Amino acid sequence: MSPIKKVAIFGAAGNFGTPITAALVKAGFDVTIITRIESTSIFPQRIPVIRTEYTVEKLTAALSGQDAAISVIGPAGISFQTTLVDAAEAAGVQRFVLDDFGWGPGFNSLPEFKSIGAQREVAWKRVKELSQANPKFTFSGIAIGNPIDWALRRFPIMGFDVQKRTAVIYDDGTEEFTGTTLEGIGQAVVGVLKHPTETANRFLKARSIQVNQNQLLDAFQKVTGQKWEVQHGSARDFLESGREKHKGGDRGWVLELLVYQLYAPGDSRCILASREASDADLLEIREETPEDIARKVMSSVGELP
Repeated sequence: MSPIKKVAIFGAAGNFGTPITAALVKAGFDVTIITRIESTSIFPQRIPVIRTEYTVEKLTAALSGQDAAISVIGPAGISFQTTLVDAAEAAGVQRFVLDDFGWGPGFNSLPEFKSIGAQREVAWKRVKELSQANPKFTFSGIAIGNPIDWALRRFPIMGFDVQKRTAVIYDDGTEEFTGTTLEGIGQAVVGVLKHPTETANRFLKARSIQVNQNQLLDAFQKVTGQKWEVQHGSARDFLESGREKHKGGDRGWVLELLVYQLYAPGDSRCILASREASDADLLEIREETPEDIARKVMSSVGELP
């Protein structure tokens, strides 16, 4: 397989697209951003931007000459991903990186999430079909587990209100889960492109850390030099309220059931893979400590210099 140099990215201004784009540029790839004509997103200077309609014909032209295409279009754009896949194959792109960046195929999710998974599977199946028919067209999917520093900063329901410096520990706080930082997510994509043969036509498991709530609380207190106010709760409460919201059509069910899956005692549901069983070494993702995570989160909200 030829070395990958020219890379097009969709969703470059998004939550994960931003650090992925920065990582690609830092690693020396020749990056082009592709976006809709009507997009109002602001992109980094000095990176070429192609504004186009999202049809197979227009996108095939936009992708001409690219070695790889990275899809980070987010949940709202998942229905368009097969169009991106078809255009990438038609344009002669070597590698298509799917917008997964979640828990990947085979994750033991609650039944309420099945419809969301089914939407993603449409593109998974299409890219596999095309790669089997055209050996020059390959794909990679990247499962990241919990996007830990981003999620902790954004969602106090995960148990840590970093602005108020308070915490809610669910059950005994020892349920472990794996997470990948924004830095790790960017490096995962870089790693895929740097190792095209080893990462071809498969889903890879990324991780930056395996941790529990008690370890994170200790880290936050150590990094801030302050004892946080702590309350206690039960993850099962989110199972009940989340299912009620799901039945009632309230979008809040998603976050509540995600938190339940993360912290449900004894399930170990959200350990994507051990360090040894993951692809972190192949992708060159560094293992981080709870203090690393706490420092990143507090710095991102302006609470540390």
